[in-house]
Amino acid sequence: WDECEFLGMPRAIVVTNLDRDRADFDETVAVCQRVFAGGGGVLPLFLPVHGDDEIVAGFLDLLDEQIWDWSTGSVVVTEAEERHRELIETERSALIEGVVTASEDEALLDRFLGGEHVDVDLLTSDLEKAVTRGHFHPVMGHAAWSATVGSELILDLIVRAFPSPRERDLPLVTSIDGSPAEPLTADPEGPLLAEVIKTTTDPYVGKVSIVRVFSGTLAADSPVHVSGHFAAGTGHEDHDVDERVGRVSALLGTRHIDIPAAIAGSIVAVSKLGRAETGDTLSSIDRPLLMEPWAMPEPMLPLAITPHSAGDEDRLGMALARVLAEDPTLRVEHPPETGQIVLWTLGEAHADLILDRIKNRFGVAVDSAELRPSMRETFANPAHGTGRLVKQSGGHGQYAVVDIEVEPLAPGAGFVFVDRIVGGAVPRNYVTSVEKGVRQQMAQGVAAGFPVVDIQVTLVDGKFHPVDSSDMAFQTAGAMALKDAAARATLTLLEPTVTVTVGVPDEHVGAVIADLSGRRGTVRATQSLPGGRSQIEAEVPEVAITRYAIDIRSITHGTGEFTRSPNGFAPVPASLAQRLIDNSAAG
Repeated sequence: WDECEFLGMPRAIVVTNLDRDRADFDETVAVCQRVFAGGGGVLPLFLPVHGDDEIVAGFLDLLDEQIWDWSTGSVVVTEAEERHRELIETERSALIEGVVTASEDEALLDRFLGGEHVDVDLLTSDLEKAVTRGHFHPVMGHAAWSATVGSELILDLIVRAFPSPRERDLPLVTSIDGSPAEPLTADPEGPLLAEVIKTTTDPYVGKVSIVRVFSGTLAADSPVHVSGHFAAGTGHEDHDVDERVGRVSALLGTRHIDIPAAIAGSIVAVSKLGRAETGDTLSSIDRPLLMEPWAMPEPMLPLAITPHSAGDEDRLGMALARVLAEDPTLRVEHPPETGQIVLWTLGEAHADLILDRIKNRFGVAVDSAELRPSMRETFANPAHGTGRLVKQSGGHGQYAVVDIEVEPLAPGAGFVFVDRIVGGAVPRNYVTSVEKGVRQQMAQGVAAGFPVVDIQVTLVDGKFHPVDSSDMAFQTAGAMALKDAAARATLTLLEPTVTVTVGVPDEHVGAVIADLSGRRGTVRATQSLPGGRSQIEAEVPEVAITRYAIDIRSITHGTGEFTRSPNGFAPVPASLAQRLIDNSAAG
């Protein structure tokens, strides 16, 4: 909703499942008025009408003052009855005032406020203006006991109140190198510009791309340029390739009807675009274009998975690649520190959907695993270490002795290696071998198996043998020296932390702050926002908010939202650190 608000996108609200127990249309409308757009632009266009059994049988049209009745199995349209007159007068007046105000039609507003009759055709015209501007959001209903109860009204609203493609400005377009391109219009004779809005897989046809044509004409069996430019870290690779379109089909429910071409404004299914992903731009080969990338919600719920068997492991990579092509909100990571496959999803329902696709559509069985944090180790105090490798087993042996001093550095400083060898105790060509061995041991960890960071290692002394010393021997001795220094020092485990920004209604601020504190978080700031909401900023250990996307909905009854960003590393509490070290040693 916020994204549509930012783009000025016309939208309506449909309240579904009105035939279920405890369904409350009026209460749902009140919630929408409170949550969306401050309530001024959210008003019902139709009201539910109940039959003798209290089940929704139809809807009362407030503009035309008619009743659409499905109680006989097919729709019957009649004039509103006298018993509905009081309800119509109250609700219709509020609706007309809302439509006329949002459309900014001052002349019609004056007539309405003056008590004059307002023609339905004029109201319909103003309704389209209000909806097109994104200032008014009509609310409708639908009952699930029959697929048709309310469906015709929804389709009719789309025709009556929503703008045609020609009435909307096209998205920003550039050349594929980012340079400005001439603005386009929804002209079938113009340059081709289309976007892949959905990608799916058909068991018989294969990959199918659902495409919206913004400009020009997309013909079957024609060459096109496919451009996909994604933000860094999304797991989607940028690509610019030429491909040939297969079949072009119009969509009618589950049916695909082949057509020779699709003009501007059409939404069609296209086959045989092997490289195209959701969000890609299709254009002509002689004039390749790129549409502005979608602003996708950031996935906040991580899920670690492992293949169920060796056979599943071989097919998992292909399955993930195809799921990524279908879903631009999914992110796949392979942290080298943990070696896990991590799926970043929008929430529980999204995670379940992705796992279902992997299993049932691509036939790959996966198991969920505990998400392991990408932790670090560091030295809390300076320490001396000696690495001594002396082996003789006939022929050339192995000989290397090194002495190092390890000092902690400031957080984020990384690794510094200093050579203070004098008198040739370690030949220059072996000094780099010592550094290489230290770096390798740092990557493997010295206590709990996590990478070592933020230290300075100084090579101060050593010994070599003219025959038995080698590059590998000094690498091994360097690694042994670092482990020896770790055994003499106090080590600190570091865990990744994130900055969490939470937006919630004011009544939930106390509960959210208490919950963040219980997760070892530190609240840094709070801020009041318009609409009775507040923003809370806190620093929290990453491991403590793994399932926060689920928990925040529970705490705030679905009204809270949050974003997160990396915030470096912080020391792990001593009790937890020792437990992690013991578990690593036991494993």
